[in-house]
Amino acid sequence: MTAGSRGDVAPFTGLGHALVRAGHEVTLVTHERFAPLAAGSGVGFHPLPVDPRTELESARGRGLHRSATGAGKLARVVRMARALVGRMTDDVVAAARTSDALLLSASMAPLGHTVAEGLGLPALDLPLQPIAPTREFAPPMLGGGTFGALGNRLAGHGVEWAVDRVFAPALPELRARLGLPPARGHRPPRPVLHGFSPLVVPRPRDWRAGLDVTGYWWPYDGTARLPSALRDFLDAGPPPVYVGLGSATVPDPGRLSAEVVRALRLAGLRGVIQRGWAGLAADGDDMLTVDEVPHSLLFPETAAVVHHCGAGTTAAGVRAGVPAVPVPIQFDEGFWADRLVRLGVAPRTVPLRRLTAEGLAGVLVGAIRDPRYSKRARELGARVRSEDGTGRVVETVGRLG
Repeated sequence: MTAGSRGDVAPFTGLGHALVRAGHEVTLVTHERFAPLAAGSGVGFHPLPVDPRTELESARGRGLHRSATGAGKLARVVRMARALVGRMTDDVVAAARTSDALLLSASMAPLGHTVAEGLGLPALDLPLQPIAPTREFAPPMLGGGTFGALGNRLAGHGVEWAVDRVFAPALPELRARLGLPPARGHRPPRPVLHGFSPLVVPRPRDWRAGLDVTGYWWPYDGTARLPSALRDFLDAGPPPVYVGLGSATVPDPGRLSAEVVRALRLAGLRGVIQRGWAGLAADGDDMLTVDEVPHSLLFPETAAVVHHCGAGTTAAGVRAGVPAVPVPIQFDEGFWADRLVRLGVAPRTVPLRRLTAEGLAGVLVGAIRDPRYSKRARELGARVRSEDGTGRVVETVGRLG
């Protein structure tokens, strides 16, 4: 069970496929918009009624761009999510009634654990970001960085409290409906398997036992191939730069597209521009605009990837072994952008709010022409590709009961 954007869903298609191959019957419970991601994987699908793109493009969703700080954006998204949780509850309960165990992303954990408790089912937390408080870094949802050891832990507990506020209106009624007593304040520690590489985020030393990091879970791509127009473009010249913002939305797609194209041309580079939810687009023989294409097929053929640093796109870029130019917009994107710079696969971060054609061109030239970034990216990519993140989850699920 997962909710959110494409990046919150795609890794679970690959994980589900691995579970199917291990003999399990798997159903992906998420927004109906993402049903095509599971096609061909052997994973069933149960739709949730909320459309995340519609919500992001609503007046309430556009309001996220008016908050300059991570805390301000988090407060806005908490208010938005509180209004949506109740619409998903019936479908979550219905899907759980035909299940033997629930596997829960961080966005569904409070609701999913209540349902699991009510139905007497085992449940396993599978977050894609580090969610437990730690002294070592600030909560990813606040953009990363550090507030000092004590500040980091306090901020982590603050984010936990904010997430609880999302579900607070729906859970008392749900507990009563499932015959459960009112919730107690203390939650027993539960096992958590995090779906990112310890090479990218080492397991914090102050985490309790049971909080583990498995390695990435890659999206299911099946027998997908690159579109013929994209294949022809790649073959017609030197490796291009990929530019995409995934499921992020932006206030002025036309202006941003023009700045990106100007940056690429200033740097003397060809570009593959992914339209995405931001609505980016470019024209000309040296530019190609594409819709959804598997990152696992495209990224290894690029000179660098310019992206918003969602958890999934960050993982795909690391896996491909190519340099990155991080353009974070909000939430955990600043955290992942900082990781790429620290790992030596990106020269520096170019926050979307401060992006100019000249600035982006300069960082691109550095990322591509300085051999240190490509060398480090190749080395890290090879090590990440050797990890078996799904194997650890399959082993743990086999012991649930």
